[in-house]
Amino acid sequence: MKKTFQLQESNKKPQRTIEAIKHELRKYTKRERNKKLENPQSMFWDFNCQFGASQEEATVLKFPEIMKELDKALEAKWESCYIEILAEAKEKPVREEKTQEDQNKEEQAL
Repeated sequence: MKKTFQLQESNKKPQRTIEAIKHELRKYTKRERNKKLENPQSMFWDFNCQFGASQEEATVLKFPEIMKELDKALEAKWESCYIEILAEAKEKPVREEKTQEDQNKEEQAL
């Protein structure tokens, strides 16, 4: 999703506009997460996000940070903002298995 949202609408309060944008973003990510993965056991959906006053000024952020930045944009009274969210299937990181020594150390610490 690449979209420029209007934050100041004449017929809505700005806070309601922000809530509607947040709802749309959450709905989009939920829809993307429900898509099939090649191997659901070893893969997950990750989101590449950008946020800014315009496409040229957009900076890379994590998805939860976009919600905070929208609130800051409301306080700064921006007219509009650019949001880009692209879903990407990634491999889950491999966990290291605990060795017997590590388990013994944990038991002794308790």
